[in-house]
Amino acid sequence: MTRHELPKDLVRATDTTGTCEGYMPGFGNDFETEALPGALPRGQNSPQKCNYGLYGEQLSGTAFTAPSHQNERTWCYRIRPSVKHSGRYETIALPYWKTAPHVVGDVISLGQYRWDPVPHAGEELTWLTGMRTMTTAGDVNTQVGMASHIYLVSASMVDGYFYSADSELLVVPQDGKLRFVTELGVIDLEPSEIAILPRGLVYRVEVLEGPCRGFVCENYGQKFELPGRGPIGANCMANRRDFKTPVAAFEDREVPSTLTIKWCGQFHETKIGHSPLDVVAWHGNYAPVKYDLRTYCPIGAVLFDHPDPSIYTVLTAPSGVAGTANIDFVLFRERWSVAEHTFRPPWYHKNVMSELMGNIYGQYDAKPQGFVPGGMSLHNMMLPHGPDREAFEKATFADLKPDKLDNTMSFMFETRFPQHLTEFAAEEAPLQDDYIDCWDSLKKRFDGTPEGNWDK
Repeated sequence: MTRHELPKDLVRATDTTGTCEGYMPGFGNDFETEALPGALPRGQNSPQKCNYGLYGEQLSGTAFTAPSHQNERTWCYRIRPSVKHSGRYETIALPYWKTAPHVVGDVISLGQYRWDPVPHAGEELTWLTGMRTMTTAGDVNTQVGMASHIYLVSASMVDGYFYSADSELLVVPQDGKLRFVTELGVIDLEPSEIAILPRGLVYRVEVLEGPCRGFVCENYGQKFELPGRGPIGANCMANRRDFKTPVAAFEDREVPSTLTIKWCGQFHETKIGHSPLDVVAWHGNYAPVKYDLRTYCPIGAVLFDHPDPSIYTVLTAPSGVAGTANIDFVLFRERWSVAEHTFRPPWYHKNVMSELMGNIYGQYDAKPQGFVPGGMSLHNMMLPHGPDREAFEKATFADLKPDKLDNTMSFMFETRFPQHLTEFAAEEAPLQDDYIDCWDSLKKRFDGTPEGNWDK
């Protein structure tokens, strides 16, 4: 299957936006879309009889009584109600996909860690069997915290479908191209793009160009939203118009199928006799979305000092503590560095937040060696970290002319919770045992004089 071929049984709405084939622009918008003319009721949500013999059904992403500016729900008009996609469940084992709380007694999570890219496996792996959990944080049962994963996918799901009742998934590809065929439309995804798959949304995952590798942030808490810009104002960072939500698409296929559900950390499957992707029309603001990270407009210091990395936040999932996120998704992409008499890379620090980073492509400025595309690092809560010696000395003795940081794209999953390593992260993933040594050669430059010992 090429990027431009859709499954032959899929019927998709005609795009009318003129901006992006098969997508509608906006983030948090109230959308409406129909794959057949007249399938969407007008003037009400639940008519006595829906056109085409469809069933009306609401998918709620928040409590009914959530404040209106936070309330998210979508009305779906489908061939069968979802109760027909659900039968008796059996638990199944997906041993590499872990859920918080998951604390392994003999695994030490206290430390600064870095991993080489997890290599593509020779075996055939789908979205479910290829998920590898690296860290967990919080507690899924109280809907707080997160998990970080690496996915290795080489095979499409065939008559298999999935949804998570635990979480929304933020997907960050690093290698290969995937297609998410969801109840509410089709998203094609490649490196330098991200997708958000809401909690409770049914979908299957197909390989367009493989094998595929990437990162996933599993958010147990409140949904991702755009950060408040404060004094920055109305523009820059991530703009709503650059997010793309798919138009309606549906399948009417009578074929034995398997639906797998993640619920409170366990996996369950049920057998059904048809495709559950049968939403012919929908309207609402609870839907999957994709975003091109190349449209993110970074801002920074134009005179002196290095601002906090929070200015690079793309999305945030709030917690009950104002200004302290359940998760921040932060992007470090190409940008100019121009600050005068300033140490320009990220400074040394300890943080109440824990920081898991991934490299999509290029070289990260604070770690010019060892942090390679597809790799990850973890600097856990209240553990010091910062530039290695090479990065420190390069920045300290550099001629401070305007400098373009080019061909670089890394990101951070940052959370207010400590992140606990899984057995896979500690024992099977390619951990760089010598990462902690990257700071050993930093020199003592204090000599009791105001000038200090700044000899190279």
